[in-house]
Amino acid sequence: MKKTFSILLIITSLIFSGLPINSCGSREDTVSCFPSSPINVTLNLNLPAYFSLTQVGGWVYINEQQSGTRGLIIVRASGNNFKVYDRNAPHICPDTNTTLEVKDNISILCPKDNTRWILLTGQPSEGSATSLPPKTYPFNYDSGSNVLNIYY
Repeated sequence: MKKTFSILLIITSLIFSGLPINSCGSREDTVSCFPSSPINVTLNLNLPAYFSLTQVGGWVYINEQQSGTRGLIIVRASGNNFKVYDRNAPHICPDTNTTLEVKDNISILCPKDNTRWILLTGQPSEGSATSLPPKTYPFNYDSGSNVLNIYY
């Protein structure tokens, strides 16, 4: 009985010792450490603060209430299409210097490890430390009133 228990204990230890613990190297790994918070933002693009979103390639940071834990990056990708990115880095657990930033109006940068993504598409740039794109959120755009609603 003692021998069987010892063998089971050794096998169980070997199985669990081979598993990564919170490695945060893939989307599945970061789910446990990626902050989850409600997103509910309404932007009237007629206001001067959002003028850059009237043109393709224009972007803004949104840091108001209900815009996530570190805010959002909103980019006008084409006519009525936008990209709404979470500012938490998708490939590493939140830490100091993991808030995504826009660089040179063409890329998104993680300052902790210099991983970059293409601003208009969210695709990883050449040499990126990850193949994960930044987390995006759904939106609804009413072109008649020029109002953008972002929700999650």
